[in-house]
Amino acid sequence: MTSKIKKRVVLPTRPAPPSIEQILEDVQNASASDPVFVLGGETSEETWDEDVLADRERQYHHSHSYVELNHRLQKACSLMKIKCKELQETGEMLDDKILEMKAKTL
Repeated sequence: MTSKIKKRVVLPTRPAPPSIEQILEDVQNASASDPVFVLGGETSEETWDEDVLADRERQYHHSHSYVELNHRLQKACSLMKIKCKELQETGEMLDDKILEMKAKTL
């Protein structure tokens, strides 16, 4: 017989994001031939048409909305952690009250 149970893949934890200082240092130490600086740098004003500008504007708005959504998700995650802790505390209090009531009835 063939087993259909899949093994769970354990993913490594994410590294901490770089600090602003580390990002600035990386940008300052990057060479002029770095793909980030070369991309789009070879175009002249004549090749800048509305499609390219519209695409860049669309990419900017997409990135901006992603960042906004990420902030909203982080806030929601924090709120959920607070609510979870409140629920746990309420559950513990309820357990204590149930034990008190059982002790009174005996």
